[in-house]
Amino acid sequence: MEAIPFTPDMTVHPEVLPFFDAATNTISYIVRDPGSTACAVVDSVMDMDYAAGRITYESADAIIATIRERGWSLEWLIETHVHADHLSAAPYIQERLGGKLGIGEYITVVQQTFGKVFNEGTEFQRDGSQFDRLFKDGDIYTIGTMTAHVLHTPGHTPACTTHVIGDTAFVGDTLFMPDAGSARADFPGGDARTLYRSMRRILELPEETRLFMCHDYGPNGRNIQWETTVGAERTHNVHVRDGIGEDEFVQMREARDATLGMPRLIIPSLQVNMRGGHLPPKDEDGKVFLKVPVNGL
Repeated sequence: MEAIPFTPDMTVHPEVLPFFDAATNTISYIVRDPGSTACAVVDSVMDMDYAAGRITYESADAIIATIRERGWSLEWLIETHVHADHLSAAPYIQERLGGKLGIGEYITVVQQTFGKVFNEGTEFQRDGSQFDRLFKDGDIYTIGTMTAHVLHTPGHTPACTTHVIGDTAFVGDTLFMPDAGSARADFPGGDARTLYRSMRRILELPEETRLFMCHDYGPNGRNIQWETTVGAERTHNVHVRDGIGEDEFVQMREARDATLGMPRLIIPSLQVNMRGGHLPPKDEDGKVFLKVPVNGL
């Protein structure tokens, strides 16, 4: 991909509050502008007991309560990509606190792919209209006085984006902590070679850039972590540190992906997240159902 150059303002130091969801190993974030009360929420989680078919909102309520208690103003809800391991709570939060919902413009590719997988029919809009903003590579938006830059970083999915805000970047499912390496690239539309190039693009940011992960699984029994730096990743990342070439990474990533099972919540997550966090429409009796495509993924 041809990168759109920009220089991050390393003098801007956003306040970042993490919220770890143990059920899905997801980290959501509130990102606050230190110069105002404005904030954004990145990759929120809706709680789901899949076996019971029950949805609750404890994780989202904790984020909402924090924003209200501190008197902050929510301006953006950011989805770094269409998650396959948790359901987004963005509409639930938006209904209570406002803000605009944004995702990468290639959400339309994801919607086309999984609209077919789940046999959604013509009533399912595949134009990204479930979101308020579709970000292109190089786009900017503001959170209070801060300027956020959007990088298109596909490979895990076609619609993945990284959001660089001052000295901070939210990398979604691209990089993991240095001892965990990288995200998988075997979902429909994923590609290990593309992922490598996306990660190396992120690693071209200044070495002191703070990187915030979307997931951590505590490899080798260590405590859960979610923050590192570009410099630490370039030096220590087990999959993509400096000196590991593209072909070597692709061979490793594809071999590793072939051994991985599907995420536990992939089927409900995709159906909900491709709709911007909304559940499928109710049937004539007012009930909501999720589909299970047999041998479809």
